[in-house]
Amino acid sequence: MMESETVSKDRYSIKEVAFVLEEAESTLRYWEGEFPDIISPHRNKRGVRFYSEKDIDDVRLIKYFIRDCGLTLEGVRKRLKNSKESAVKQAKVVTYLKNIRMELKSLQKAIDEVEKNGSSI
Repeated sequence: MMESETVSKDRYSIKEVAFVLEEAESTLRYWEGEFPDIISPHRNKRGVRFYSEKDIDDVRLIKYFIRDCGLTLEGVRKRLKNSKESAVKQAKVVTYLKNIRMELKSLQKAIDEVEKNGSSI
């Protein structure tokens, strides 16, 4: 393949985004309708959606507020209207802390297993 033929992956199908975010495609389409100023994936001539990294981050933010914070759609709208930048920072911090918690739980499980088997590290 010639260098000019190299394809970079900068757009993702709704199926790929749904898989990564663990949401139904119909949910992504619904959120797109509810937040057209925020989620606006590119569409080809046939109307097929293609999401950029920014689109995915925006959907991830909306998912965070709905699934993790328990906000209603109206609550999400208000939150994003007041300060999207602050909301993005908060979501990133919470996600980072959740990942740390998962790592710590994994380490604790490994330590418990070692202790259970009477082995030493």
